[in-house]
Amino acid sequence: MQEILNALCDSTRRSALAIVWGGGEHCVCELMERLDASQSRMSRHMKVLREAGLVLDRRDAQWVRFRRNPDIAPEITAMISAVLNAEKLFEQAMA
Repeated sequence: MQEILNALCDSTRRSALAIVWGGGEHCVCELMERLDASQSRMSRHMKVLREAGLVLDRRDAQWVRFRRNPDIAPEITAMISAVLNAEKLFEQAMA
């Protein structure tokens, strides 16, 4: 649990996870563009999410594609969804 909470403590990782959590596979290049992050920074963040078991990766030529890990326990999935939802609502309220 601590590894998951540590992975969620960074706003860039939460933003990347929110993109991936929406479904499909997402290339590091897409995440870099959407989050205005360098390749090395995005790769480091995605490594943390992968090591926490939240995402799976697949090499596609020169890029790595990430998707939501379908094998996450339902309780963990519910917690992550709640965190991402709460952040989205907070951002909307602050806008």
